[in-house]
Amino acid sequence: MTEEPNGRLEDAAELAGVPDEFQRLWTPHRMAYIQAGPEPLKHDCPFCAAPGKTDEEGLIVARGETAYVLLNLFPYNSGHLLVCPYRHFSTYDEATPEEVAEIGALTQVAMRVLRGVARCDGFNIGMNQGAVAGAGVAEHLHQHVVPRWATDANFFPIIAKTKALPQLLGEVRDAVQGGWPVI
Repeated sequence: MTEEPNGRLEDAAELAGVPDEFQRLWTPHRMAYIQAGPEPLKHDCPFCAAPGKTDEEGLIVARGETAYVLLNLFPYNSGHLLVCPYRHFSTYDEATPEEVAEIGALTQVAMRVLRGVARCDGFNIGMNQGAVAGAGVAEHLHQHVVPRWATDANFFPIIAKTKALPQLLGEVRDAVQGGWPVI
């Protein structure tokens, strides 16, 4: 249904165009990267920029003393979180003991919150350190917390190089932040 200027709802089946058998996957959050060009991260670190934004703009769900938690802009699954130190460094061995402890503690809380709000069955947790290891932002350490469900895999990623995500990032951020314990 779409709303016309006069406020009347119109059935999408009556709109211009010929219906086809294709399904559409809408991913409006990716427009920021499309508009930024082929190398959006070349000059700016998104993990250094995020804490200076509002939680909603930065997709942040929790802030600690030395690290914070935000949603991944390119999630593998809905609820894919990143645990990042505020300090800009690239590998785990450069982290202070305080950063290591808080990254670990925030990861544990993230798992508990995702189990509660997303009802996931398991997790993939890890750090890709260095571009050669698959890090999209190799210059700033971050840990992935990816919720998994027994039924989350299908043929899309294999055949169509497409990942179906059932919720928009803002909805997921609101749910995860709403489930995060107040400290």
